[in-house]
Amino acid sequence: MVIDCDVHHTRKSPNELLPYLKEPWKGEMIKYGGRYLSAGINSHDGGNRRDIQPPNGGSPGSDPHHMKEDLLDKYDYSYAILTGTGHDVTGIPDADYASAIVSAWNDHTIEHWLPVDKRYKMVLWVAHQDPQQAAQEIDRLGDHPDVVSVWFSSISAMPFGNRFFHPIYEAAQRHNLPIGIHPGNAGAMMAQPSATAAGMARTYLEWHTGVSHMYMAQLTSLLFEGIFERFPKLRFYLVEGGYSWLPHLMWRMDAHYKGLRQQAPLLKKLPSEYIADHVRFTTQPLEEPKKHEHLLQIFDMMDAENTLMFASDYPHWDSDDPPYVLRKLPESLQQKVLHDNAAKFFGLD
Repeated sequence: MVIDCDVHHTRKSPNELLPYLKEPWKGEMIKYGGRYLSAGINSHDGGNRRDIQPPNGGSPGSDPHHMKEDLLDKYDYSYAILTGTGHDVTGIPDADYASAIVSAWNDHTIEHWLPVDKRYKMVLWVAHQDPQQAAQEIDRLGDHPDVVSVWFSSISAMPFGNRFFHPIYEAAQRHNLPIGIHPGNAGAMMAQPSATAAGMARTYLEWHTGVSHMYMAQLTSLLFEGIFERFPKLRFYLVEGGYSWLPHLMWRMDAHYKGLRQQAPLLKKLPSEYIADHVRFTTQPLEEPKKHEHLLQIFDMMDAENTLMFASDYPHWDSDDPPYVLRKLPESLQQKVLHDNAAKFFGLD
């Protein structure tokens, strides 16, 4: 059995959102189209594979019936968590526009995707530029039986530990929903701070390789700002950012906290202990060291038996299917990583 934590569905046309948009956003999209970030970085056809085009046309991931056959049925999925596309939305300075778009996206998913197969579950997109509107969206749809988490794009004007985001965390905790963080397009408007730790990347290759910088910074902020003491039932999972950096970060945070704990006064235990209780990671992209035993050592150091969950990143160019991941996992981890850890984390039977 397989639970896939990151399946990117999309629309055949941006106009599919029109029935779910209110004015003035509906009229704007009809007249001018959607707003998008442009950083001058070529992401190669949006990062999609070219061998899984739906037979009836449209972009990969735009046909729920084709995805059902090509992914869910093919690999005997228990659940596929739909995570959408368009992660540049939180880099747009107009929070009202961004909030309208993510709300329309959520309604479109509920109407056009969930009825096709009961194995489809969904994340609830929010535009965290305006935490109050984001909290309202969580209250609006957070109790839907097929919503399993809140969804953050990594594009943010400040680290996620900042108290600015507290209304979102209060709402997510109120509805018992974990928060997933996914990489967002970097390099324009509000996306500039999260391009790379060293500044702007010149190419998609450079930016994509350095995505882990952002995850390290966001996780450090969440921990040292005491988010899991302020919101003891809140949980996060980090998607598509790797995990081999985690042991290094845990060791470094624990060591620094011992000497500088007055700067993190809310913490009552080591940062690594909060990670074990509140944070999970996904497999894609699966790390590929030259010696397989090094990967097994990373699994041991990060307690992958309890902290790692499967994600395919379908239909992107670097997606990992379940058989590929199974070949890399020791037998003792296979059931937990491909199914059990996610079932427990999301409360799925």
